[in-house]
Amino acid sequence: MKERRKNLLKFAQKIGCDTLVTFEPENLFYMTGFWGEAIGMLEKGGKTTIIAPELEVGRVKEESENCDIITAERGIGLISSLTNKIKKKKVCTDCQNYSIMTSLKKSIPTIKSSTETFYNSRIIKDEKEISVLKKASKIIDEMYDICYKKMKVGQTESELQTILMSYAMEQKMFDTGYKSTLNPLIIAGGPNGSLPHAQVTDRKFKKGDLVVVDLTLRYKGYVSDATRTFAIGKISTQEKQVYEIVQESQKLGLKAVKPNVDCKDIDFACRKYIEEQNYGKYFIHSTGHGIGLEVHELPTISYRSDTKLKENMAITVEPGIYIPNKFGVRIEDSLIVKDKPVIMHKFTKDLITI
Repeated sequence: MKERRKNLLKFAQKIGCDTLVTFEPENLFYMTGFWGEAIGMLEKGGKTTIIAPELEVGRVKEESENCDIITAERGIGLISSLTNKIKKKKVCTDCQNYSIMTSLKKSIPTIKSSTETFYNSRIIKDEKEISVLKKASKIIDEMYDICYKKMKVGQTESELQTILMSYAMEQKMFDTGYKSTLNPLIIAGGPNGSLPHAQVTDRKFKKGDLVVVDLTLRYKGYVSDATRTFAIGKISTQEKQVYEIVQESQKLGLKAVKPNVDCKDIDFACRKYIEEQNYGKYFIHSTGHGIGLEVHELPTISYRSDTKLKENMAITVEPGIYIPNKFGVRIEDSLIVKDKPVIMHKFTKDLITI
């Protein structure tokens, strides 16, 4: 925690600030060890304060590390306590709420709203974070083994999701709360697989289906993300061909991952191969993204990215091909950037037929 706070202040100083204020639970957890309803403040020198409503104070005391604690009423009480603490300081905050920022600017006209400080610090994972990510990935591998054993013709996508989430919760692994979906998982059979972010439905698996299973779950705060595509019975020649193209594309992307390589080069390695096989127009998303306390964080593995990979970044590599109204294939791993990348998922990427 001491090194995290040191890094946070280093990035804050680069934009002319000596105090960081966080409202976001991910950043609060990163800075203090506590995930909940509160405001965190980090001052020059490392002093860290949590301002929390009384209903959260018990957990704050148990879970936070080396923090002063201030109890305040929810809402305006928290903001009032904060403004009393940050007057005459050069403050940067991750607050994106217009009304709160308007209120804070009355006390500190120079306050800056920026998430860069937090994301730039979080982009390199420490050994504790890597250990948690590896454990999360191991649980996801176990869930793919359950897919292999439990998936069957006539089963619905939602029934399989229930089986998988029951196991995940037994392992203390939970939904990420990702705002862009109504479901904890993506389980997409047949034509539903042609939608990269398909919602789970009551469609039953049929013979000849390809089934895309994207497991993105949180363990001890950290998110691991992987995708495998299964076949149910005999699939078409095109489906098998597309699977093999995506498998080879992902292999080329993983091979390109090294420190100091441009993120866009990873995207290029995957995309170029798929384009050469005449399926380029069906690869409709970026090749990957950073993972950590959020599902999608820095760096972005895309042709638009101007970031270079650095050792101990945590990223995904996930090419896919989506044939509208027919089927889709995606293969994804989470990995740690090293000279020889640490691919955290061990479950096979060879096509499994149920």
